[in-house]
Amino acid sequence: MTRIAVLGGGVSGLSTAHALQWQGQQAGLELQITVLEKEPRLGGKFWSIQEEGFLCEWGPNGFLDSKPMTLELCDRLRIRDRLLRSDDNARKRFIYSAGQLHRLPENGPSFLKSQLLSWRGKGRLAAEPLIPARRDGADETLAEFARRRLGQEALDKLIGPMVSGIFAGDPETMSLQSCFPRIHQLEQEYGGLIKAMVRLARQKRAERKAGKEVASAAGPGGVLTSFRGGVQELTDHTAAALAGPVRTGAEVREIRKSQDGFELSLANGETLEADLVVSAVPAHALAGLMAPLDSAMAELLRQIPYASMNVICFGYQREKISRPLDGFGYLIPRREGRQTLGTLWDSSIFPNRAPQGQVLLRSMMGGATKPGAIALSDAEVKSRVMGDLRQIMGVGAEPDFVRIFRHEQAIPQYTVGHARRLRGLEERLSNWPGLFFTGNAFFGIGINDCVHAADQTALRVLTFLRQRQV
Repeated sequence: MTRIAVLGGGVSGLSTAHALQWQGQQAGLELQITVLEKEPRLGGKFWSIQEEGFLCEWGPNGFLDSKPMTLELCDRLRIRDRLLRSDDNARKRFIYSAGQLHRLPENGPSFLKSQLLSWRGKGRLAAEPLIPARRDGADETLAEFARRRLGQEALDKLIGPMVSGIFAGDPETMSLQSCFPRIHQLEQEYGGLIKAMVRLARQKRAERKAGKEVASAAGPGGVLTSFRGGVQELTDHTAAALAGPVRTGAEVREIRKSQDGFELSLANGETLEADLVVSAVPAHALAGLMAPLDSAMAELLRQIPYASMNVICFGYQREKISRPLDGFGYLIPRREGRQTLGTLWDSSIFPNRAPQGQVLLRSMMGGATKPGAIALSDAEVKSRVMGDLRQIMGVGAEPDFVRIFRHEQAIPQYTVGHARRLRGLEERLSNWPGLFFTGNAFFGIGINDCVHAADQTALRVLTFLRQRQV
């Protein structure tokens, strides 16, 4: 019997434990898997809070169904019937610029008609195929890439808001290769983004004629998908499917190497022995655990910064909001000088997020470009969000329902050099056979990314066990 301790009871830790359990059963291995979570509840940032008829997501609100990772986990958990696809209107996304909301164009004609970019900005973007590809292997920032290939206006009004919406990040520091490896790959392979889209569109048409199913030429695509009771259903069902112990309130204070594996010292004074340890805790937490064992690894982990974030849920009577809410919501370019990063129209994305006749709006405040927001009082947060909603959506009424959630270390930032740091971590990890790590600090921040990384981590663990038996 191999004893495996999984540190962290969020989606990464729970899905890793489940992948180990499932893959281990397929391989006929006897594994005793224990999950240790320091908080009193499981799920990490997956917390779907239901109050007064509203369903507020504390963290992420779904995943794209165009990738198989999370869907396959749902199949193993037998919870496909709990999935909830977003409304078709959720495909409509907006950018606030120059005093109005502009729908993001989805094709050539709508791009030409859109007033989001000036004609000069459109011309600069249309000239992208003429820009030489950069193939020196340098890890450039998203801002450098966007300026070089698309122009400053596209950076300000398109790329910047997208980066804040996905990563709560600053494009001036984020790594293109680590944040959007597919975009980097397209430039390397085709010489530019528009060239790539044209070539892939042709390939897509040819494969369709041959009866093959293909992905979108423009990107991952897919439909935003959640669960009837919110994303927390995923972690709840994953935890319930685990055969081994799942312990909450079990904070690991120290990892020590022992003759046969590892010793874990818990905050309550207890010591646990494990043959293998898989860490799924945030990079800064793992740095603290690794410092006594490997100071160089701990320093690399500390170099992965996190952005803070306030998530603000406002509920209104529908009649108090005059404008249509037929869309996903909007993002705000930094240059507009607003207090929030954007607002999602949650009750328009998924049903049952608000009581009948009411709506739920979820605003984001903070991120890497506004780090001081986390220290604002609740009254100041509410006032600033209301100011933005008044300016952008014409909402002058007091909200009937308010919830403010604070994340001091919300989202890891894949800054320039992230890939190099990962290589350094892998090198240091080779000195500690039986120790593994996973989670959103390393291989992607989305739900699909975390579940995929969990599967890959479980595969590495099982490969390690087979090699040890030889």
